[in-house]
Amino acid sequence: MGKLLVHITSGPEAPTRAALGLLVARTGIDEGHDVTVFLAGDAVQLIRDAVLDSLTGLGTGALRESFDAIAGGGGRFYVSGLSSKARGVTEDDLKGKPAELAMPNRLVQLAFEADRNFTY
Repeated sequence: MGKLLVHITSGPEAPTRAALGLLVARTGIDEGHDVTVFLAGDAVQLIRDAVLDSLTGLGTGALRESFDAIAGGGGRFYVSGLSSKARGVTEDDLKGKPAELAMPNRLVQLAFEADRNFTY
């Protein structure tokens, strides 16, 4: 199947848009695609357990359900290091998750490696 990159910049202030990005990534996993999610800007806060457990989009489902399906299906998360630093997201927030901090050059690499890119 194909390689899908979902770049999310919407955070808790836009729960439906943020959840939609993860729902699309989850759908990619369900369809058998190789899925990578890059969280940047306010979206880096989505990696926090408190946010994953409390955020639900209107018609786009619970963030935790989509996140767990992506992680369980082999999806990978990259979290902007610069955005994380500015918002207090740390390595502790990534523990136990298929996630790592990344710089903008990694986003560019992922975009060129992917067959399709979506941004939310």
